[in-house]
Amino acid sequence: MQAFKIMEIVKKDGELKMSGLPLRKGQRVEMIVMTEPLITESIGATAQNLLKSKIVGLWKDRPIEDSAMYARILRDEAQDRVN
Repeated sequence: MQAFKIMEIVKKDGELKMSGLPLRKGQRVEMIVMTEPLITESIGATAQNLLKSKIVGLWKDRPIEDSAMYARILRDEAQDRVN
């Protein structure tokens, strides 16, 4: 089975038009349609929203003196990790 990836934007609800495919009349095909999630509301990445989130102060009880160095160590450990 051969796969073709075609990205399209839905122009009318419930309809998707594709053309130019290398297919012949009578040829059997299987179609799988994958969609991107609809974004209904955006809260925005403002400083005020960030301060209200639970992420600020998440690691406040950890003994971290140099946050840049600590972040570097975490990145290095993640890159060296064997899955």
